[in-house]
Amino acid sequence: MSRILAAIEAIIQDDKGRVLLVKHRKERRGRWQGKRICPGRELELGEEIAMGFRREAEEETNLEIELLTPPIPFDRIVKINEETSLHVIYIDYVARLVGGELKMGSDIGEALWIEKENTSKIWLELHEDTQKLLKIARIA
Repeated sequence: MSRILAAIEAIIQDDKGRVLLVKHRKERRGRWQGKRICPGRELELGEEIAMGFRREAEEETNLEIELLTPPIPFDRIVKINEETSLHVIYIDYVARLVGGELKMGSDIGEALWIEKENTSKIWLELHEDTQKLLKIARIA
């Protein structure tokens, strides 16, 4: 492993109390392939955290957001044969939708607004890191 990834994700809520979940296009591949996740990706070098959230929300969903909570950090370390193959530090926020119209970015294949109380119905469709985030944030 050559580096630690800093990933940012936003739990975007609308005025109806729903949460936005996305799925990447199959062609994109990657560690979150086929699972529902919160919008976000890797923080760019030299980018402030708040700007990264706004950029990712706009790129992936065409939405404008306002960050609400202090950061929700957690990490994921994957080892294969005692060697670290992946180390991601997640920096997450709960965010409020403030503008824009949902339009999926080039790497997003699906977007779904779901009521918080219904996340259990699609729990197995969520990536395990998204499950952990929603539990920590007390959304699920």
